[in-house]
Amino acid sequence: MDYPLHAREILEAIGGKENISAAAHCATRLRLVLNDEEKVNQAKLEEMDIVKGTFSTGGQYQIILGSGIVNNVYNELSKLIGMEEMSTKEVSSAGTKKMNPLQRFVKMLSDIFVPIIPAIVAGGLLMGIYNLLTAPDLFIDNMSIVEANPEMADLAALINTFANAAFVFLPILIGFSATQRFGGNPYLGATLGMLMVHPDLLNGWGYGEALTNGEIPYWSIFGFDIAMIGYQGTVLPVLVASYILAKIETNLRKVTPSSLDNLLTPLLSIFITGLLTFTLVGPVTRTAGNLLSDGLIWLYDTTGFIGAAIFGLAYAPIVITGMHHSFIAVETQLLADLAKTGGSFIFPVAAMSNVAQGAATLAVLLITRDAKVKGIASAAGISALLGITEPAMFGVNLKLRYPFIGAICGAAAGSGFIALFKVKAIALGAAGLPGIISIKTGTITFYIIGMIISFTIAFIITMILSKRPAKKQG
Repeated sequence: MDYPLHAREILEAIGGKENISAAAHCATRLRLVLNDEEKVNQAKLEEMDIVKGTFSTGGQYQIILGSGIVNNVYNELSKLIGMEEMSTKEVSSAGTKKMNPLQRFVKMLSDIFVPIIPAIVAGGLLMGIYNLLTAPDLFIDNMSIVEANPEMADLAALINTFANAAFVFLPILIGFSATQRFGGNPYLGATLGMLMVHPDLLNGWGYGEALTNGEIPYWSIFGFDIAMIGYQGTVLPVLVASYILAKIETNLRKVTPSSLDNLLTPLLSIFITGLLTFTLVGPVTRTAGNLLSDGLIWLYDTTGFIGAAIFGLAYAPIVITGMHHSFIAVETQLLADLAKTGGSFIFPVAAMSNVAQGAATLAVLLITRDAKVKGIASAAGISALLGITEPAMFGVNLKLRYPFIGAICGAAAGSGFIALFKVKAIALGAAGLPGIISIKTGTITFYIIGMIISFTIAFIITMILSKRPAKKQG
């Protein structure tokens, strides 16, 4: 493969080196920050066999080339533009300057929660395994696996302990990640999180019952009573507290003599932030977080299949804007308080959307006679069914338009169906076929039926729309 030639062609199509302000690559894509995206010759890029698709999001123009290819093309491109290799984080920071305030807020949430997703996924999937072992009637009539095999009881208990750890100590994970994102010392952020889940405090999950019984413990300091309540499984309190901690720390470092900085700055930062957290920030944001969770649950339960169908219809367009990253914070809150919320309804809807995108892409595979489109659609369709929709959505469905219409219709139908049976996820994971293990036991069958509905309707509508002569079919 002539990588220097491909690099020159891509550079020419995106407006030359003068149009590039930052460049990097990930596993499959060139990630570019362009001075003027209007200068991009989209038609020329689409004609290149090496280009699998393009899209613009978060201030970055991204060109999908595929693994094993993108790094070679990037190496040649960097020689042409005379730019040293940058990390994707540096390019992301450059792209942030081109975002509006809402996009910056969404990116901030993404920067905080994406690094801790593996821990949440691990805990959630372990919880799914625990439920598979302890749910009656799932594999054995009137019995669970553990009831049928009592020797597995301690194994199930062990798995449950492992599963709960990430959620019990969630404020520590968020405190570390958020404080780092806000410019503070992440280890002070972790310490703040530890304060919020200290074992001397009333367990956060027992707060409601203690409030009813009037059994809340207090610190009585100079006539002021401060509730000794933990914040296990919470999101909003530690987010706000981490922001305050980072700002206090950075401002203290500006005025504290260097000889006393390492002594006074951490001490004052933790003490002041901790005091504010337990007296003001924690109580207010706990209430706000509860209202948010209650509001989402009410919305899902009240609007039923209609609301879920609308959400399913809109999910893929939301992904295009990048706004779906804000859902991570909401899902984390829903999953952290399973006893109250029952799980996340966002994950199953995302799965319906992903499966529908895959179905529409596979329909294009059968329809098109274009060898390049066939090559992209075959791999991209399977990838979408497994939860990765980027190649399918940007490489095929949006380019041809009619498959995207078929996909969102399929997503709406599948999402409406699963809402009828209150399908929810108890873990994050791959939102697609592998997501079965993330679904609450008792609703797994309906999740599978929902995916079948999403796939079938998306596939059929895409086939029907492809017959319209005005539509480009690849």
